Amino acid sequence: MDLHYEITGKGHPVVLIHSGGTDLRLWTFLAPLLSKNYKVIAFDGRGAGQSPSPLKQANYVEDVLALMDDLELNQATIIGHSMGGQIATDFALNYPERVSKLVLIAPSLTGFPYSKEFEQYHIKISEAAPDIGKMLELALHSPTYQVVINSPQKELNVQMLRHHFERMLKWSADFCIKWPQPKAYERLGELNPETLFIIGDQDLADNYRVADFFRKVSSIHFLEMQDADHMLPLTHSEDLYHEIIAFMED
Repeated sequence: MDLHYEITGKGHPVVLIHSGGTDLRLWTFLAPLLSKNYKVIAFDGRGAGQSPSPLKQANYVEDVLALMDDLELNQATIIGHSMGGQIATDFALNYPERVSKLVLIAPSLTGFPYSKEFEQYHIKISEAAPDIGKMLELALHSPTYQVVINSPQKELNVQMLRHHFERMLKWSADFCIKWPQPKAYERLGELNPETLFIIGDQDLADNYRVADFFRKVSSIHFLEMQDADHMLPLTHSEDLYHEIIAFMED
């Protein structure tokens, strides 16, 4: 296993999958709380934190499987944030027998038709490269970060985002992500593990559109957190902990 990971606590395994633009430091505040009750595995996705960069292609879903196999985890609760939630959803659809419960924190969704505004936001950031200062300025000027940038966790958020941009600029120009087929958007109704979906009340409109699509799956439990943007694991770790514990022990 070439991915960097950290394990804390004992008990039922919980695998934490961080979002794009972050690394395992996203779980700085939540992981210690969960490790009081569970064996918590936080890892840096390929190209993030201390894990190696992808070459021309990355398969983040298969990376989760490889990590669990390497650690001899037959089954685990999977918790994913944003793109990590997208990875977690695809993993649960393709390897449902490996997932005891699923927690999705403001997830993205493979194949979902995002708005032009959402796409333009990411295009503008890419066009600002290689000026990392400008990329950060554009990225942070979004509802995604409007709570966290006014919180004590702002500096950690900026550090992770800067590190992400620095790593990303070194990737191959033809880099791509390989997602399972058919896309999760087309088969969400097949989601079997008991699932908790959490979103902040100040998150992006597109992420609420994703939430509405998940609502079509009647078995999913939904929770909206107040005074929260997209970066819930940084700003609302104790609230997340209590909700996740209640869900896992139900």
